[in-house]
Amino acid sequence: MYDALVKKDSQFEGLFYAAVKTTGIFCRSTCTARKPKKENVEFFETTKEAIIHGYRACKVCRPLEKSGMVPIGIQSVMEELQTNPDSRFTDFTLFKRGIDPTMVRRWFLKHHGITFQAYQRLTRINNAMTHIRNGDKVIEAAFENGYESLSGFQHSFKKATNHSPLQSKKLYPLTATRIATPLGPMLTIATEEGICLIEFTDRRMLETELKQLQNIYKASILPGKSKYFGLLEEQMAEYFDGKRKTFELPLVTPGTPFQQSVWKVLQEIPYGTTRSYKAQSVEIGNPLAVRAVAKANGYNRLCIVIPCHRVIGEDGHLTGYGGGIWRKKWLLDHEVKNSK
Repeated sequence: MYDALVKKDSQFEGLFYAAVKTTGIFCRSTCTARKPKKENVEFFETTKEAIIHGYRACKVCRPLEKSGMVPIGIQSVMEELQTNPDSRFTDFTLFKRGIDPTMVRRWFLKHHGITFQAYQRLTRINNAMTHIRNGDKVIEAAFENGYESLSGFQHSFKKATNHSPLQSKKLYPLTATRIATPLGPMLTIATEEGICLIEFTDRRMLETELKQLQNIYKASILPGKSKYFGLLEEQMAEYFDGKRKTFELPLVTPGTPFQQSVWKVLQEIPYGTTRSYKAQSVEIGNPLAVRAVAKANGYNRLCIVIPCHRVIGEDGHLTGYGGGIWRKKWLLDHEVKNSK
């Protein structure tokens, strides 16, 4: 754990908290503050334990907040963009609000892979697409979302979606947002029918999954709001608090008939229990399809909600989890602890 603390290893995020005896402060494993000597550190499994032992939360890494939490200043700006799509934030307007534009720029590049200006533009495009699909004229959607000219709107729309505004009535918009969890930030994507992706943002196959969804729906992924995001965030928080064992969410799971059968069986594994890949293949009526079942599990795009973390090797070893074995162990331990 000390080695992980020195290396600021994100794989241990949420697994332990390091408390420094000389300062009385406890931190995440990824804290960027100067590292203490090994003999001056003790480790706790939860923030509650650290507080009970008299330690205060670090102001640098903020261990009492969920990992991946959006800074308050940025959160207020993002909420305003959703409420008033015609809002335009420049470096000057951010500065007047007491928000450092450089911090905003770095945060968006790190967590969204795009600039803040691009995020604003794509959010407006997503809102405009929704207006057009709901019956608004193209020119009305353009002006309602802060565009001063129809030609400028059409150019931006086509650049973002590879389609003209008029063609958006035939598109299946894919709307994305991030949610914070104790194990790191997650990316979630929704269609008009339900949620089609929930993944940790550092999952190796994430880029592949995003391309698959774009190919399936012939649409771009745009930041924005969805009627399903609030429900997902609420239920996910209840799950991590140990208060929810099953999810009640509209899910969209495009895949082959075989993949669909595997994912259906996954959802039937009870909370707090595990099943082997072989047992899962027997359950779907094909006991020789162990490898195919494992591969289908890997293509599950709805992490935790469709609980592929509950499938383990026949010998009891934890294997094959796209979010990382350390997260798989945490989730299984969490469920066992809260199923009693």
